[in-house]
Amino acid sequence: MRKTLVCAALLGSLTASAQPKPRTLSDCTFFDQKDKGDTAVEMTIRNACTVPVDCTVSWRVVCAPASKKRRAEHPSSQKLALVEGTASTALASAEICGDDAFSIDSIEWSCQPNKD
Repeated sequence: MRKTLVCAALLGSLTASAQPKPRTLSDCTFFDQKDKGDTAVEMTIRNACTVPVDCTVSWRVVCAPASKKRRAEHPSSQKLALVEGTASTALASAEICGDDAFSIDSIEWSCQPNKD
């Protein structure tokens, strides 16, 4: 009787672990960013999900961040629609700052299933 209980308990744990873990969008969407030259950041979202997703990436360009008088903030965002197995890119550029110092920060991204 004791061996039967051990085998039954072992079988139960194998069955539970064999069930697939539910996937979420965070398991199959990926974000990457890299500098493009001296004045831009390229942000890429990849969709490895089996459904199309709608994503948003947002950022802020701050011109003259150390100046109290010239400092200017420029928030931006871009929507990206991605079908299964594709990637799309948004470019955050400090071109608006001209020759002034700048920073690109507050980069955020999110995705949700396409509702169509």
